[in-house]
Amino acid sequence: MAQLHNRISRRELKERIQNDPTPRITISFYCYFKIYEPLAFRNELYIKLKEMDVLGRIYLAHEGINAQISVPSANLESLRSYLYSYEPLHGIRLNVAVDDDGKSFYVLDIKVRNKIVADGISDPAFDMANRGKYVNAEQFNQLTNDPDTIIIDMRNHYEYEVGHFEKAIEVPSDTFREQLPMAADMMKENKDKNIIMYCTGGIRCEKASAYMLHRGFKNVFHLEGGIIHYVNQAKEKRLDIKFHGKNFVFDQRLGERVTDEIISQCHQCGKPADTHVNCVNDACHLLFIQCDACKIKYEGTCGTECQSFIHLPAEEQKKLRSGIDKGRNVFNKSKAARLKRNGR
Repeated sequence: MAQLHNRISRRELKERIQNDPTPRITISFYCYFKIYEPLAFRNELYIKLKEMDVLGRIYLAHEGINAQISVPSANLESLRSYLYSYEPLHGIRLNVAVDDDGKSFYVLDIKVRNKIVADGISDPAFDMANRGKYVNAEQFNQLTNDPDTIIIDMRNHYEYEVGHFEKAIEVPSDTFREQLPMAADMMKENKDKNIIMYCTGGIRCEKASAYMLHRGFKNVFHLEGGIIHYVNQAKEKRLDIKFHGKNFVFDQRLGERVTDEIISQCHQCGKPADTHVNCVNDACHLLFIQCDACKIKYEGTCGTECQSFIHLPAEEQKKLRSGIDKGRNVFNKSKAARLKRNGR
């Protein structure tokens, strides 16, 4: 019987991928379509992708598939052919990473969830078939040249912080489920204007565009393939790139460089910086922005408290970590004061 789960320690897997010279490509894709038996599909997918040495994170639900993966370059066409063998996935766009070293993932995780994007929508009348119009990079640039066009960033605040499109409106939230009603409320006086929604790879803004139409908005667009596809298209067609800074991504890279501009600040000292890190203290792992100087000064931690913690004896650290629930330990505006107090 085929093995359907990884059984090697993640530490060992991470070392393997770091030392593996095999050229790899990071790609992402998603598709909203009806999956009647997600678990059966999950097991079939795991076996086939394992054979092709695919690594990454894939979520399946009755509503579709959402994948961020890396694949050996030599196996890319085999992967494409396999995915295209499923009728709903035939011709699906595979977004190739903008700035990639092939070390984005080190394990294959395929999980079945209630939804591929947690949206909090419970209205049975909501229908993903009624979604906004796609716009490609050229159309996006043309529409955004109109001063009356509204651009909405449907990513989390920490993604927006390090990079975003010109004139894009931030919906200041920690989760997508919070953003949807917030975006509709923020735009309630603009129901007849052109509204373009965007996200990293297209999956969130596609659902957001359907939600806005459900809420009575008229002219809703969403950026095809998100920021990743936009940047690749703009470079290929030599268009002006209206995105500034770094595109946050949810893999080991934590960001891919789009332009050389640094539009954010170190959360500890306030100097220009846009590198996201996780606090090295295993009892914290806070996701925040840290400059090189502060990384050295605080030894990769988010402040003096965690810096002191990592110098405790290993057994004492383990004891103190016991029972701690880190949850979604991501920097937000309410944590700014704590970081500055600990870091200065």
